[in-house]
Amino acid sequence: MKKNQLEIACFNYESALIAQDNGADRIELCENMTLGGTTPNYVLTVRVREKLSIKMHVIIRPRGGDFFYTDEEIVEMKQDLKQFKKLGVDGFVFGILNEDGTVNKKKNQELVNLAHPLSCTFHRAFDVVKDAELALEDIINCGFKTILTSGQEINVEEGIFNLEKIQKLANNRIEIMPGGGLRSSNIKLLQDKLEPTFYHSSAITDNTETANPEEVKEIRNFL
Repeated sequence: MKKNQLEIACFNYESALIAQDNGADRIELCENMTLGGTTPNYVLTVRVREKLSIKMHVIIRPRGGDFFYTDEEIVEMKQDLKQFKKLGVDGFVFGILNEDGTVNKKKNQELVNLAHPLSCTFHRAFDVVKDAELALEDIINCGFKTILTSGQEINVEEGIFNLEKIQKLANNRIEIMPGGGLRSSNIKLLQDKLEPTFYHSSAITDNTETANPEEVKEIRNFL
């Protein structure tokens, strides 16, 4: 039977160790929390990979802002993905849109193919697509295994009913991972509405970019 699991978004080395030591099943490694997470630098990724025994996904996002990229940025994303793949990471997190708010199937497919056989998560670019149902089908067809989403709202609490709807539409063809403002204080609300899944949180409770060990434990306890 499928069970709930926990992914912690880690913006530094300390958070990765805190996540592992306090029960996370996986981390998403990134930098620049204020930009919503960007590609981590290579040295950080090497250090974290050496220390972690739990699964580790790496975000491939060259900058903050929108999710449609220049040809040069796509080349950069591919190069980063190839370098990180050599380090033995477990998966990648990215998402490329067209300017009209649709999923760029060609570019996403190229990166998914490059990542193979590692699993890929389509990140919160999903929350700004024009048509969520169409985007869901496109993302599944591109070969992604997971969608990270707040339900197209500012946070998971606001998006709870959309998350429920998207998960039903997905019908076990892809994992719908709630993320965006998810904390121990609201995870029970989501669990009451959703089928078992991965939950995504930074577990940050102060003005730093580092996960709070007690918050990781608290979220874990609900799972």
